[in-house]
Amino acid sequence: MGRLQIDILGTSFAVQASEDDVYLKKLLSYYTQITESIKKSNSLKDSLQISIMAGITLVDELYKEKQKNLSYSKALNNSNDAEAERLTAEMIKKLEKVLS
Repeated sequence: MGRLQIDILGTSFAVQASEDDVYLKKLLSYYTQITESIKKSNSLKDSLQISIMAGITLVDELYKEKQKNLSYSKALNNSNDAEAERLTAEMIKKLEKVLS
């Protein structure tokens, strides 16, 4: 179980999670990069607005990755279906040859 002290956007608190400390620190570091990027590129100064934009940015990233995975999965299934059809047709030809 990991423990992480969070000091970001003027707020400080500790959390515990089932992941280890190293992983939690990587998550916080990534979130901090996003919030810093938002601070620099937008006129937002309010911590709540920055955190909401960071959340939307992360949800957008997650959604796009899920869509990519779904596309890959569909392509793989289609590829597997085509291969199964080819093998089935090949077996039918062999059976027909043997039976005739």
